[in-house]
Amino acid sequence: QVQLVESGGGLVQPGGSLRLSCVASGRISSINNMGWYRQAPGKERELVAAITSGGITNYADSVKGRFTISRDNAKNTVFLQMNILKPEDTAVYYCRAENVVTFWGRGDYWGQGTQVTVSS
Repeated sequence: QVQLVESGGGLVQPGGSLRLSCVASGRISSINNMGWYRQAPGKERELVAAITSGGITNYADSVKGRFTISRDNAKNTVFLQMNILKPEDTAVYYCRAENVVTFWGRGDYWGQGTQVTVSS
């Protein structure tokens, strides 16, 4: 069984920064893509940023230049550095791991989510 555990969310003022972390645990051999999604109240879940095992990144237009995704393949960990935060960034942020190869097979997994609130 694979578990994704996020940390680093919280309350921050507009213009501030937060760093999210997500650790994947279990009998993992490899993880292809890792990413962050977010869901604000009344809205659909949307991609924020993603990164391949080779380090190729993809960002939503709304966060380009403000957010940076990175990962540590050896530790099955993905990070999201969020700078110049805006109230519209307020949402629950979810970690996702795709094409995770384990002892038992392959699968895609979600974390439980971490709340990010940007407010003065």
